Amino acid sequence: MDFSYDGRKLVLHDISLYAKPGQKIAFVGATGAGKTTITNLINRFYDLADGKIRYDGINITKIRKADLRRSMGIVLQDVNLFTGTVMDNIRYGKLDATDEECIRAAKLSGAHSFITRLPDGYQTLIQGDNNNLSQGQCQLISIARAAVADPPVMIMDEATSSIDTRTEAIVQKGMDALMKGRTVFVIAHRLSTVRNAEAIMVLEQGRIIERGDHDQLIAVKGQYYQLYTGAFELE
Repeated sequence: MDFSYDGRKLVLHDISLYAKPGQKIAFVGATGAGKTTITNLINRFYDLADGKIRYDGINITKIRKADLRRSMGIVLQDVNLFTGTVMDNIRYGKLDATDEECIRAAKLSGAHSFITRLPDGYQTLIQGDNNNLSQGQCQLISIARAAVADPPVMIMDEATSSIDTRTEAIVQKGMDALMKGRTVFVIAHRLSTVRNAEAIMVLEQGRIIERGDHDQLIAVKGQYYQLYTGAFELE
């Protein structure tokens, strides 16, 4: 898979990946290595200049974007909440979800306890971007939003750099609950995520320079070994 933004500069080169159902694949590497580009290609935010991505054996360019994205849950670092109630924001993940389904998703993601402490609980009004929720609370709502859709595939950018440690633990628990039993592509910043991925792709300047599980990659003492032993946060 070669991919370019503007026809001149190749961003990804010769990438080949295979994910089995239920597998967790982690992408690690420095900023600008191509991690986000890969996840953006999987959900067709961009289309490939060259190469193919197949989903259940079907070339994703043959799948309508709306259908493709409906089958994928996406949790990103930057959460987009809109003006409406907390319940509306969770239901956005599946527009015909009942209140009970939304509450179940919030319980799974760890959002339920803080929501019930809000002035009007699930009916509390959120003001788009200038809401009075913390970043961690917004992240928990976005995890609940992904959970209510109950998608078979998850794409996660699990950076929680601007969240305090206690909230981070809750967010992490919610993410772990959401990842169970699903095929997951995760841009990994935390070492615990990397350790329990079945396959780790180490990216550098748009190429996969190493791949394997944690033990294999530690054993070869290459780039991953340096990243892993050098810093607790991979960024």
